[in-house]
Amino acid sequence: MHMSSIRPLHDRLIVQRSDPETRTASGIVIPDSAGEKPEQGVVLAVGPGKRDEQGQRIAPDVKAGDRVLFGKYGGQTVKLDGKEVLVLREDEVLGVIDN
Repeated sequence: MHMSSIRPLHDRLIVQRSDPETRTASGIVIPDSAGEKPEQGVVLAVGPGKRDEQGQRIAPDVKAGDRVLFGKYGGQTVKLDGKEVLVLREDEVLGVIDN
């Protein structure tokens, strides 16, 4: 499945996890198997938003390109273009990281 062939629905987001830090501050290299999956990533695609009780669309607060923070066990992992990405609901995003 190619990234261009998936369009998130409602309030869902497609997020690419950030690469994990492979070295500690003191210079110790952490193997991939020992490191935890990062809890932040970059939004690749955003759905149009969910609807309120009157049927009006509620625009999402995040946009493609935003760096977001999410819960450790949030979302569903899927493979796109041979890479793992995360499908999250907007309410699973804890915040947007400003640069």
